[in-house]
Amino acid sequence: MITIDQKLITHMYKKTLAIGLFALLSVGASAQTSLQHGAWRAALLRNDGNKIIFNLDIQQQKGKTVFYIVNEPEKMLAEDVTIVKDSVFINMPVFESAFRLKIISKDSLSGTWIRKTTSKDIVMPFTATTKQAYRFPAVHGNATESADGKWKIDFTRSNNSEREAIGQFSQKGNQVTGSILTPSGDYRYLSGIVTGDSLQISTFDGIHAMVFTGKINKGSITNGNLYSGPVSKEVWTAKKDDQAALSTEQVTRLKDGEDGSLNFSFPDIDGKQVSIKDKRFKNKVVIIQLMGSWCPNCMDETAFLSEYYDKNKQRGVEVLGLAYEYTTDVKRSAASIRKFQKRFDVKYPLLITPTTVSDSLHTEKTLPQLTAIKVFPTTLILDKTGKVTEITTDFYGPGTGDYYTKYKEAFEKKITELLEK
Repeated sequence: MITIDQKLITHMYKKTLAIGLFALLSVGASAQTSLQHGAWRAALLRNDGNKIIFNLDIQQQKGKTVFYIVNEPEKMLAEDVTIVKDSVFINMPVFESAFRLKIISKDSLSGTWIRKTTSKDIVMPFTATTKQAYRFPAVHGNATESADGKWKIDFTRSNNSEREAIGQFSQKGNQVTGSILTPSGDYRYLSGIVTGDSLQISTFDGIHAMVFTGKINKGSITNGNLYSGPVSKEVWTAKKDDQAALSTEQVTRLKDGEDGSLNFSFPDIDGKQVSIKDKRFKNKVVIIQLMGSWCPNCMDETAFLSEYYDKNKQRGVEVLGLAYEYTTDVKRSAASIRKFQKRFDVKYPLLITPTTVSDSLHTEKTLPQLTAIKVFPTTLILDKTGKVTEITTDFYGPGTGDYYTKYKEAFEKKITELLEK
């Protein structure tokens, strides 16, 4: 027979053993979830075997692991990170875009990148390591050619249709940074390398996932390939050209016979109905941003407009965002747009239109006074009488350097002129 004292001793032994086992498991789980801080090299694997390379910087902030997506000089903070045992879940800060990863070791991650679209999700295999923290290896040694300067680029799609672009690059040693501008926007921050005569530059921001390769020869780039997402591929060539320019043809305009007046009312992300006829917009210069929470250039424009509005609203300026989203699911759209609002501390209304970006009738259903809205962002500027005085589709973000500076200067000059009338 076991005495009371023996029972107590046995109970205490079992409790101590359980506590010890729990502590051991906790230490094991803690060790398993630790990730090396600092620079990582990440890769998205395409269906054709090519990889889209970018960099990560993993840090500890306020006791929490955060990820920075690095495309020099930009470091995009992703702080919605959940680590459970050996699983890592990262939601991108703006877009409907996320990583679902497994910790292989403290210096190795593997899993998938998932991006929501209008229909089927885009899913790409993902790996990352600290063992090779560079972006691209200098396999051909030092640069023997230069990508520095402005380039006139011609892309050819898989169906043989062509499109124009401008490359604006800066090269220091082997390292290249810059952007590519198209008539519908820019590819934000590109960074990479020239090794020998070979150019490799790439970007990833949660929507854009691209790598550009080519051979440079005395002011020409040939054998160029653009790999985008899991399957898209285009070929490209370029000529260095300081005078290169894109078409200035107006993409969207007022329809013939329209006097510039608009009339719409849509709910904001909290469900409150907002109309362009509301009192807050009367006798004000109004900037209407046609945007989508899926759009990287809209992200950059939102950052610009949010700061501009904060500094100029007392002058009689109002800003209004109209969002054209992937679906008509108001709850999903509101959640996605709210990420924009939070990220950039947006204090002007962001409205949800009752259509989708892929709907061929989205213009007729929202702003029937205009010809087709083909580019996002598109910006409308209304004078104090409520009439559209300008429609622009040529917003170029901070990754484009001088183009961004000139855009801001022209924008601010236009608004000041309207305020002074």
